[in-house]
Amino acid sequence: MINFTTPIYLASKSPRRRKLLKQLGLKFKSVSVDLDEEIFDGEHPVQTVKRLALLKAESAKSKIKNGIIITADTIVVLNSKIIGKPKNEKDAYNILKILSGKTHKVYTGFALHNLNSGKKVVDFEVTKVTFRKLSHQEIIDYIASGSPMDKAGAYGIQDDFGAVFVKKIEGCFYNVMGLPLAKVYNSLIKIL
Repeated sequence: MINFTTPIYLASKSPRRRKLLKQLGLKFKSVSVDLDEEIFDGEHPVQTVKRLALLKAESAKSKIKNGIIITADTIVVLNSKIIGKPKNEKDAYNILKILSGKTHKVYTGFALHNLNSGKKVVDFEVTKVTFRKLSHQEIIDYIASGSPMDKAGAYGIQDDFGAVFVKKIEGCFYNVMGLPLAKVYNSLIKIL
């Protein structure tokens, strides 16, 4: 583990990202950024998540004057179609129904900016996730829990019932949670 003396700021509302950074033993402060996470037709998922992570970092700079800013954005992609967070319960149902029994990809883009040195890293990770076939009642019960409403792809792989939807993953588990820990850790080392 590294002992960072530079202040670190996580510009994210995600409790999962906060939990992951704590897992690294990092001391950091959370700040929220309000951003319209607009998805453009025809834009490749890699460009989308990197662009949104960079926009969040730029937005966070208005609140933070020194230290390291960490931002991230996660999307789910099925058959080249980007799936973000559900707009409402009906949308959550449709998303989970579409993902049922299929393999999708989870992309997370992240940006780290050391405001003191000017060093930046913008990178991404992709993980394949295969769902088992979901029943109508499982989807209804999961939506009733409220859990899918703040998550890309309308599910969480950790800490709730959404974990049992996943048959297998190929790639970084933490990426599916919203922050590819190994890549973020190595990027932090680079910008110090």
